[in-house]
Amino acid sequence: MNKKIFIEPLFRNNPITVLVLGICSALAVTVKLEPAIVMALSVTIVTGFSSFIVSILRNTIPNRIRIIVQLVVVAMLVILVDQILKAYAYDVSKQLSVFVGLIITNCIIMGRIEAYALGNKPLPSLIDGLANGLGYGIILVIIAFVRELFGSGTVLGHAVIPAGWYIKNGGFYENNGLFILPPMALIIVGLIIWVQRSISKDLIEK
Repeated sequence: MNKKIFIEPLFRNNPITVLVLGICSALAVTVKLEPAIVMALSVTIVTGFSSFIVSILRNTIPNRIRIIVQLVVVAMLVILVDQILKAYAYDVSKQLSVFVGLIITNCIIMGRIEAYALGNKPLPSLIDGLANGLGYGIILVIIAFVRELFGSGTVLGHAVIPAGWYIKNGGFYENNGLFILPPMALIIVGLIIWVQRSISKDLIEK
């Protein structure tokens, strides 16, 4: 049971490619791989532990104020993550700018709390939250890897395209500036969705 809960969001019910959630941050923070990885980890932690905490409290939360309680829990976790990033990864925190704070509005987090954590026990809710965060993060990392590689010729800030390949050095290659523009992130998401649904035909109906 827990294995299925963990595996499903990684592919068949991926929050970005199947449920089409969290697209905005996929466009905004994937120019470079490093901030995308940090964003993916941040969302995974917040999604997992917010589901876990709300699940623990689910029987004590009055229905009329459940959204407020959920937002308080998510906001608390986002603030903790933001402060940790500022303390230990300040450069990456500056690159992510306001997008860490905007994790609060990420519909994946509130969606999993409403759809799963409010009706299930803490451990399955934690697994479900972490799995959906990882499913989101996998797509972010793929997009950022492609955009940084072809847009800047680097991976994690390290040059991977040989200098001799560049046109200015007498070669044949040039970085494609289109990859660092937001529309390319959307194009890559579309390509990932196309590949995924080509592999799993039953996803076309979703």
